[in-house]
Amino acid sequence: MASTGNKLRPPGAHHQPLCTRSHQIGSLFVVVSTFFLTRLFDQSFTSCNLSVDQVRTSQGLVQVGPQSWPVRGYGSQLSLKIYVYDVEEIDGLKALMYGRDGKITEDACLKGQWGTQVKIHKLLQKSRYRTRKKEEADLFFVPSYAKCVRVMGGLNDKEINQTYVKVISQMPYFRLSGGRNHIFVFPSGAGAHLFKSWATYINRSIILTPEGDRTDKRDTSAFNTWKDIIIPGNVDDGMTKAGATVVQPLPLSKRKYLANYLGRAQGKAGRLKLIELATQFPNKECVPVILSDQAELPFQNVIDYSQISIKWPSTRIGPQLLQYLESISDEEIEAIIARGRQVRCLWVYDSDSAPCSAMRGIMWELQRKVRQFHQSAETFWLHNGSIINRNLIEFSKWEIPVPLP
Repeated sequence: MASTGNKLRPPGAHHQPLCTRSHQIGSLFVVVSTFFLTRLFDQSFTSCNLSVDQVRTSQGLVQVGPQSWPVRGYGSQLSLKIYVYDVEEIDGLKALMYGRDGKITEDACLKGQWGTQVKIHKLLQKSRYRTRKKEEADLFFVPSYAKCVRVMGGLNDKEINQTYVKVISQMPYFRLSGGRNHIFVFPSGAGAHLFKSWATYINRSIILTPEGDRTDKRDTSAFNTWKDIIIPGNVDDGMTKAGATVVQPLPLSKRKYLANYLGRAQGKAGRLKLIELATQFPNKECVPVILSDQAELPFQNVIDYSQISIKWPSTRIGPQLLQYLESISDEEIEAIIARGRQVRCLWVYDSDSAPCSAMRGIMWELQRKVRQFHQSAETFWLHNGSIINRNLIEFSKWEIPVPLP
């Protein structure tokens, strides 16, 4: 492309001074001085401003507690802004959180696996990465305790579906991006299928879920490894936090039993037997043996699960599995458990300001999803950068409810 501001000058249009020996020595001095001063200031500022998110290793990693997030794709420090929708701001959010009658409590929804819906919402409300200005937000969090509300009879499936559609129709920024910068939490095996029309309305949104391999007998999984994030499931805080814990593990030399089962039977004979045995022997600090072939695991970009767990084919459950487990020495088991203790903090739903927590890990994964620019099939823009819709109406004048797919 040509530019009217850069026309060619004819030779001799200006005088070119000669480059003498003195000029060369002076230039070399300037280069060397600049190099050393730059290094000096760089080291000084680094030593003064270094935070836990800025400690890099020689492999280009960022140290976060005991774990290292790769700089490539994540950045060298957490720098994102998340807008959290207020329950009074959007008509319908209150029903998705407390039921049609508003009688379901947050404390009741903290129990069970779906407790992550409450914990993540509450921690984001207090997060230093929260912004109250939609126009500067990188991401938008949509709070909902829908799984808990459904289980406790606060809304039925049809009501949940209708309410979700009603909620997102009141979000112009959802329309602007096609939902790509909006975050939803679905904390059970059903995943986003809890919102029956998810494939129509939030198929581009970021879904946080602890189970990416489950569809509860549906033909399609709502989890997409390229846009969604596997999060740690809800665990009693006393099981994971440092200090006094709910479980005081026995030394290996005093343990009588080889294994324990944690999971649901779903009518499968092998699992039913394992559950029967598990009720007799309480949970202790053990090596996880994963029996789900399609399991997706949290923070796989930074955790080498082969060092802290065992994954065994579900098609080979039987005496061979028990024989294999019995063959592992106590020393090897102790070593695996010790490595697991080092990353245990990533299963603790604590503040994202903590050196290591589930929320801090989630923040790093969310940062990877941030885009500089958002658009959808119904978003357009003009020469001056203004965003318009198909009717040529500027974004600031879009009316609620916004059209949905």
